[in-house]
Amino acid sequence: MSSFQLLSTHLQKKIWDMKWESFNKIQDKAIPIIMNTEKDVVLSAGTASGKTEAAFLPILTKIEATASQSLKVLYVSPLKALINNQFERIDKLCEYMDVKIHRWHGDVSQSKKQTFLKSPSGILQITPESIESLFINRPGSLRTLFQDLQFIVIDEIHSFIDRERGVQLRSLLSRIGEHTEKRARMVGLSATIDQFDLVKRWVDFQAPENVAVLEDKGSNKTPYHHLMYFGTDGSFKKPLALYKDMRQLTREQKAIIFCNSRGEVEEATVSLNRLAERERAGESYYPHHSSIDKKEREHVEKVMHETNVDKSIVATSSLELGIDIGNVDLVIQLDSTFSVSSLKQRLGRSGRKKEANPILQLYATERDSLLKSVAVMELLLDKWIEPATGYPVPYDIAFHQLLSICSEKNGVTKPQLVLLIKENHIFYSLDVRKIDLLIEYMIEHELLERLKGRGECIVGFKGEHLLRSKDFYSVFMTNEEYEVMEGIRKIGSIDKTPFVYEGDNIILSGKLWTIHSLDKKKNKAYVKKAVNAKPPKFRSASGKLHKKIGEKMFEILCSDDGYEYLDEQADDMLYDIRKPYHFNEINRHERVLWKEKKEYTFESFTSTEITTTLYWMMKILGVNVWSRDPLGRIKFEYEGTPTELLRNLLHFTWSESVILQAKKEKEEFVTKFSGYLPEQLKDEMHGEHELDIKGTIEYLKEYEWKVVTTNF
Repeated sequence: MSSFQLLSTHLQKKIWDMKWESFNKIQDKAIPIIMNTEKDVVLSAGTASGKTEAAFLPILTKIEATASQSLKVLYVSPLKALINNQFERIDKLCEYMDVKIHRWHGDVSQSKKQTFLKSPSGILQITPESIESLFINRPGSLRTLFQDLQFIVIDEIHSFIDRERGVQLRSLLSRIGEHTEKRARMVGLSATIDQFDLVKRWVDFQAPENVAVLEDKGSNKTPYHHLMYFGTDGSFKKPLALYKDMRQLTREQKAIIFCNSRGEVEEATVSLNRLAERERAGESYYPHHSSIDKKEREHVEKVMHETNVDKSIVATSSLELGIDIGNVDLVIQLDSTFSVSSLKQRLGRSGRKKEANPILQLYATERDSLLKSVAVMELLLDKWIEPATGYPVPYDIAFHQLLSICSEKNGVTKPQLVLLIKENHIFYSLDVRKIDLLIEYMIEHELLERLKGRGECIVGFKGEHLLRSKDFYSVFMTNEEYEVMEGIRKIGSIDKTPFVYEGDNIILSGKLWTIHSLDKKKNKAYVKKAVNAKPPKFRSASGKLHKKIGEKMFEILCSDDGYEYLDEQADDMLYDIRKPYHFNEINRHERVLWKEKKEYTFESFTSTEITTTLYWMMKILGVNVWSRDPLGRIKFEYEGTPTELLRNLLHFTWSESVILQAKKEKEEFVTKFSGYLPEQLKDEMHGEHELDIKGTIEYLKEYEWKVVTTNF
């Protein structure tokens, strides 16, 4: 029986209406598996490959008969905007079916939520934070709500796997299982995922063999890609020539221009619109990032969705996930992404039309960015992406969930509490003794309270204060901010730092403003229009570098390979960067120490964790280490020879506790809830997340050190 024949007659009619000639690969693979087996399913395919339909066509077929009677499908999304996009998409499929779709997030009215709770049915679209809110604020409704649940669909599952938010989500889904008559099947959707064994365990650690991974490695479309170099003059401001080229490229095309910071988005938007205004083209570029007010972002998304040409959007990773802004002609990346998976996700926003190829224009404005851009692009062309690693020893989220569980249960004994954590699908690998330690610590510090008599644990005085704060539902850290107001209209927000003053000129939402007053108690900055301004200083969050990217960068430096997608300036600059490596006949099996008198610059070209570990190892050995940078260069002063240093590094008996003792005095490990952990558990998290002793020793044994004396 064909995939089409497996679907309900109502869906067959809808497919005819939409004039689909055939299903694509991922849809043809998914429909029979979901229809004919009880397996969990992970669908891995490129952006705009029809994964949503691949999941929902068979799911809708299976729930159609009873969807009006109870909630059947929980659709979990990382973004409210994505929920709103997918609402229309799924609702369209349900045109001839009695399947209602409900949204639940902070922008949905209480009256709509109450109506749904009185008579839950069909499909519920929700974020992890809103699921958390249900457990804390509506524990009495959980059984009624989830008892008939059949499917849990997790969109953009890759955005959860390696993060604290993914631990929270998997814990909540495990807890939902306590309230269902039968275990709900999971269906995960992703455009960029690898390390499927880990993903299978994330979905079901008890029976990972029951998780079917269906992969479509993509079409045979070759991305058109080009890299241009525009060097800066040493200032932070990007050169005007860069924006002129970007304007020329996007004048008659619809593009997403990705930047690596919110400040760069604002600067680029204003610069590009000034160039457009000279041509009397009006506002042609719109900014999009998390500090712009939600209504402003939604307006931009709507304008872009309804526009075919002549308008472009300048964004951070806020548009990396699948928010629908219509077909895009090309993607522009200003300076390199930190990961290959991020570039792949961004590239996937173009080339969605059947006859179109993805188009990517890369710009580099610094030497390091040029080298990293080439490395990331080459790995992308090799079809490599960073493997999922998970979020190790998640004691901080276990703390969070212990509070949530005690709130939901309103009294649970300690043995029961330990068992609930051990049986949870994300905390099962934690040591029981350490769970016990955490619970006792929480009781001692009034985060939990143990009642006399039956010995039940409830939320304690300090825990209640934490639990009832509006920030409890999310487990990721956010910065304290000023709301930026023009009268009563909210424009967005800027980071609250000691360096924000009245009279400052800023750029926000692509406009120029002067701060005329600050209300520090209410965290509000009131602004009026300005003539000139500079982008506000936002705190930046740089990512970790995978060792494969570091190795590829060094391989590029040592090779003579040419890259036809580089423009003349990029090619010339790459030649200049390579010259010292070629002149000194350095090969890829070496690592270089550039020496000037007693000062060294060691270029590690490896992972962030190995560089960090090596940095602190050297400090512990008494080396006068000055600094390390995001690409793994370590600057230090040393009296002895590098051979002695390498021998000492390899022969010292290293332990995590020794390194942590030195590191945590200068570099704390901080997550949103790590401050509520016993020191022992916090240290364990610190080591697992930021150090790699075994990998560092292997690295030191793998590469020869070559000292090159230089005068630079």
